Amino acid sequence: MTTMTLAVPDELKHKMEDFPEINWSEVARQAFYQQIKDMEFLKKFKSKSRLTEEDALKLGSELNISLSKRYLSNGRKKPKGL
Repeated sequence: MTTMTLAVPDELKHKMEDFPEINWSEVARQAFYQQIKDMEFLKKFKSKSRLTEEDALKLGSELNISLSKRYLSNGRKKPKGL
């Protein structure tokens, strides 16, 4: 098995130290596996898609607007980034 060294912000390291029972190497390993799985899915999806990048961005923008309107109509505050 290969060894990797990661840099994390001091604040994150201090929070991690509050949970010494957690195997942080395993948490990172699982996060890497999940990210690769997600990227492989997107790569496969993209190869079969007929949408252009511009179409996908437009669709994403419209979806964000729609979700934001639905969220706000339920009396909630608008989340950051929307």
